[in-house]
Amino acid sequence: MKIIRFEDLESWQKARIATRMVYELARKPAFSKDYRLTGQITGAAISIMNNIAEGFDSQSNNVFVRYLKISRGSVSEVENCLYVAVDQNYITQDEFRKVFDQSERVRKLIDGTLRYLRSNRAQRNQRD
Repeated sequence: MKIIRFEDLESWQKARIATRMVYELARKPAFSKDYRLTGQITGAAISIMNNIAEGFDSQSNNVFVRYLKISRGSVSEVENCLYVAVDQNYITQDEFRKVFDQSERVRKLIDGTLRYLRSNRAQRNQRD
């Protein structure tokens, strides 16, 4: 399958699912009252998607790599916020695990894209 738009990227698609899951958790009554944590985790989830999209549309592999690294950092931020949410009993261990596992899928896809872009860049440099 040829990737033409950012929506074609599996990492963006899985990040969209993770973002939907985060929003579902953030709407839980106790969680939703913690405005700081709710804003932090939803903002980080959105950042994952935004940076994948923005980096892809930059039309530059070097810029895309930079944005993917930022997106990867946002995955860690979501996961960290999940720990806070479970520690505060805003979410169950099962809810934590489902969203954490989805975010790990996203991280692996981002890592795969980073490896591809870096190897592609290394191959170009060898030809030059």
